[in-house]
Amino acid sequence: MAYTIFIIIIAILVFDYLLDRLLDYLNSTYWSNKLPKELEGIYDAEKYKKSQDYEKANHKFSLLTDTLSFAAMILMLFFGGFAYVDELVRQYTINPILLTLLFFGILGIAADILSTPFSVYHTFVIEEKFGFNKTTPKTFIMDKIKGWFLGGIIGGGLLALIVWIYDSTGEWFWLIAWGAIAVFMIFFTMFYSNIIVPLFNKQTPLEQGDLRTAIEEFSKKAGFNLANIYVIDGSKRSKKANAYFSGLGSKKRIVLYDTLIKDHTVEELVAILAHEIGHYKKKHTLTGIIISLAQTGLMLYILSWFIDNPVLSEALGAKQGSFHMGILAFGLLYSPLSLILGIIMNIISRKNEYQADRYAGENYNAKALQIALKKLSVNNLSNLKPHPAYVFFHYSHPPLLQRLNALDEINT
Repeated sequence: MAYTIFIIIIAILVFDYLLDRLLDYLNSTYWSNKLPKELEGIYDAEKYKKSQDYEKANHKFSLLTDTLSFAAMILMLFFGGFAYVDELVRQYTINPILLTLLFFGILGIAADILSTPFSVYHTFVIEEKFGFNKTTPKTFIMDKIKGWFLGGIIGGGLLALIVWIYDSTGEWFWLIAWGAIAVFMIFFTMFYSNIIVPLFNKQTPLEQGDLRTAIEEFSKKAGFNLANIYVIDGSKRSKKANAYFSGLGSKKRIVLYDTLIKDHTVEELVAILAHEIGHYKKKHTLTGIIISLAQTGLMLYILSWFIDNPVLSEALGAKQGSFHMGILAFGLLYSPLSLILGIIMNIISRKNEYQADRYAGENYNAKALQIALKKLSVNNLSNLKPHPAYVFFHYSHPPLLQRLNALDEINT
């Protein structure tokens, strides 16, 4: 049985890798050095060529890193790498919580060491070449250190809690773990911008002026109680721009990247904010949390069927069953269902984006939002002609042309 599960895991990994390569190939067939007619007025010829070069550079980089990751995983499975790490940590402790933390800690550190050179190359070579990078070596190093700290404290703490629940509650493990994770998710949804973001970026309240006045006026008109409008120093790392909505209830806030404010007019910025408010008004944030919680509950419930079976650990070469080896094997076996759920979430997300666009267009200014979306896409060198299959599997937002066409219906 263990051998059968091992073969299934290998088959899943091969399928995932080949699927990604197929989607990448299909997407590449839509590349063109000549400006497509439907993109005239959005890109000029020179900027469009640069966007295609950027897409190709990222494609080659992704192919390399994905292939190396796939090869590393296959080698770990065929040569018993996970079983070796399991035996290694058992030389130092038999405590199930410490075993799990040491096991995943070693794997996490090893993966980070191997991936760091590629992160350096992507940041300081690719992003630098195309004019996006603003990250300094000091910032890069400090981000790494802070990431390790947060991973150890938050990730390690949550993992330790789940192992403790598993050892203490038996058949009710999945339900109690689900409750604990739900509390964690809701807490961080509410306080992420207050607790985590300040470790990496400076957030300052949007100063009084035309922009704040315009935002407050629209928020009042829309019946959206918004006192927290912040500007984040996104230019500390990249020239790319963004805006996002976070928190719940009195903790909700809208955050604008300083790069966004620099490149857009007041009217365009309010249109972007109207889009974000549209998500809140349509209850997309709340719905997203509920769906995420439901997915987590489903995963834990299915996990509870298998986690006690030592065959999962044996499939990875372990001599004895354990929670950490079992959950690793389960994670690999769960991948096909995760893929399906991810596709469903992307479909829902794309639908939500259309609804938020429509809200902004009907309640503020569709034309201003179109101009803002065009600027964002061009400034970020976005690929505006992705293959439909690639969009179906990977895109959480509709392609720009489809969004513009949908907004045209409001203008007419």
